Amino acid sequence: MPCCSDDVCSSRTAMGRYRVVLWIVLAINAAMFLIEIIAGLAAGSAALQADALDFFADAANYGISLFVLGLGLHWRARAALLKGASMGLFGLWVIANIVWHTLTGTVPSWSTMGVVGIAALGANLVCLALLYAWRNGDANMRSVWICSRNDVLANIAVLAAAVGVFGTGTGWPDIIVAAVMAVLALQGAVTIIRQARGEVRSLAARTGVTSPVRGR
Repeated sequence: MPCCSDDVCSSRTAMGRYRVVLWIVLAINAAMFLIEIIAGLAAGSAALQADALDFFADAANYGISLFVLGLGLHWRARAALLKGASMGLFGLWVIANIVWHTLTGTVPSWSTMGVVGIAALGANLVCLALLYAWRNGDANMRSVWICSRNDVLANIAVLAAAVGVFGTGTGWPDIIVAAVMAVLALQGAVTIIRQARGEVRSLAARTGVTSPVRGR
């Protein structure tokens, strides 16, 4: 006799695959964080440093997703709230870094930005392909997908900044791209938090438990 129904077995198999995918993308993001933060500091690039911090935040987010993967919707939704908040903090940090680079007039190394940007884009495309099947899941899964999608857009923007720095000889393209990345992080944070709050309120309504998560 089978130890579980077809639906339960299928669900367990899918979650097992998702867990493996999360471990893979976590390792990729952790490695790219180390590469980009060193390159970003050496090149004096606000965009590369922002992208490096994004890799770090994503690695932490994937770790949180792995921790709550076997837990109930309540805990997964609250984990998504935490990840949304971390994305918002990342956006604010990038804005502060932009102000500093603007005041100091830094001109980054466009060649380093280009080489590292291509490597980062390749890494994030792999992550995006691995996570594609779970893009329409619950708030926790969707938050992972949004992070990876934003990363690909950010990498393309970093490459555009490298071309801009080469063409203009100034740091303004780098600063502009870093600002775009900050906006993407803040928009992603709002999307994730909104869906997670909706899931928490919906679960509270079904169970009759008052949710501490307020808001319209």
